[in-house]
Amino acid sequence: MTTASSSGTPLAAPAGRETFSSRKLFILSAIGSAVGLGNIWRFPYIAYENGGGAFLVPYLVALLSAGIPLLFLDYAIGHKFRGSAPLAYRRLHRSAEVLGWWQVLVCFIIAIYYAVIIAWSAMYTWFSVTKAWGADPGAFFTGDFLQVSESVNVGFNFVPGVFWPLMITWVVVIGIMVAGVNKGISRANAVFLPLLVVMFIILVVQSVFLPGAVDGLNAFFTPNWEALGDPGVWAAAYGHIFFSLSVAFGIMVTYSSYLKRKTDLTGSGMVVGFANSGFEILAGIGVFAALGFMAHNAGTAVGDVAVPGIGLAFIAFPTIVSAAPAGALMGVLFFGSLVFAGVTSLISILEVIVAAVQDKLGWSRVKASLAVSIPVAFISLLLFPTATGLYLLDTFDAFVNSFGILAGALVAVIIIAWFLRKLPMLSDHLNKVSSVRMRTTWIALVSVVAPLVLGYILYNEFATKITETYEDYPVWFVGVFGWGMAGALVVGALLLTLIPWSAKSKLNDPEYAAMVAADEAEETR
Repeated sequence: MTTASSSGTPLAAPAGRETFSSRKLFILSAIGSAVGLGNIWRFPYIAYENGGGAFLVPYLVALLSAGIPLLFLDYAIGHKFRGSAPLAYRRLHRSAEVLGWWQVLVCFIIAIYYAVIIAWSAMYTWFSVTKAWGADPGAFFTGDFLQVSESVNVGFNFVPGVFWPLMITWVVVIGIMVAGVNKGISRANAVFLPLLVVMFIILVVQSVFLPGAVDGLNAFFTPNWEALGDPGVWAAAYGHIFFSLSVAFGIMVTYSSYLKRKTDLTGSGMVVGFANSGFEILAGIGVFAALGFMAHNAGTAVGDVAVPGIGLAFIAFPTIVSAAPAGALMGVLFFGSLVFAGVTSLISILEVIVAAVQDKLGWSRVKASLAVSIPVAFISLLLFPTATGLYLLDTFDAFVNSFGILAGALVAVIIIAWFLRKLPMLSDHLNKVSSVRMRTTWIALVSVVAPLVLGYILYNEFATKITETYEDYPVWFVGVFGWGMAGALVVGALLLTLIPWSAKSKLNDPEYAAMVAADEAEETR
């Protein structure tokens, strides 16, 4: 039986650990995780605001110099050490376990609010058929649908029109999680991801033939080359890539731990990275063609109707659906795409937590899935289908992205690269089977470029949020659910690290010791 080692020698992995039945299913699941709501409603606006077509230059540079290298880092850790984020990091080095729990808690926060956006999208898929939002989609969304309270607070005035679809969302997602990696996650991605792509292609084709679509596409693609001289544009590109590829919050560490021993890691990562970017560009075409129609219809410039995030999805797009020929079909395709993109991402987020509980306590798949998913669903149902749920969602999302994901990524990269100096070992693991070999350039990108960029973005986020009250919300509200939540992630990670691993945990396993011995034997031949 092997034990923890400060030298980075792998510990045991779980006996009978689930694996993806094929590399294809892993790639589908990884793409399903990466392709989420942000691809559809975040990327198009960020590109438009940061140089239009010229933004593709820093975007591509960010993808190649930071996004894909960090994706490879996650793959190498998860695949070599064959565990959830806490277990894999512990096997990398005993003191690194806290990084894994930090990522688990980040996923916990995201999961509790991400599900409600899926529920909104499901309802809007139905609303599209009758165009239930009427003449004023903005008033309908915040008033009739969400019934948003005028005061920023935490209340429990439940909104049935949100509560019940959220309940159904959780029932479906919990069923997928209980079914496991192959029967649940793989099958869900094998169905939902192709449906998402087909639906979105139809939506794009429909959008580009609308009156004014060309104006929208010109606004999206016309390059503003002067923007390339603005550091903020480059920071926006790197920031978006970090969020878009699902790196640095445990998802890809967990998913790669389910790969078979001999798998082309870098080839798979390239496919995932470029597939994700391809979908984002497709989303930009569809969204801005539709916004061009909206501007044409209103007699205004595209810039006057282009908005990001929730405003784009639930206010601007319903306006387009109401005016467009075959608008009901467009609405069903758009909001249905949000549902499928959201579900494939949510199950990957929950899997980080489920796998960590399985490994720490040695529980079965079903027990761990229920023990994680039911409490997360309960908190989600308690906080978000309420008149104050939108304020909580907005604050959680803003602070967990900046001081959960970005801060966690920066700390992890610095510790792994500079304190533990594990990159050469991880590079060797990537190169065992992989088609794209990683060594000096990859180590330089992960150890130098990634920390510099992450540090710059994080500094800007901190400076902005510390000098301005976020969205003019009450100071106590931002202090508790913004700064307080971000601090609780770190404290919680430290406390979870202090909990001893159960005697039934998957920390030590003779089966994995045999696998390690086989790898070492191959290396000495």
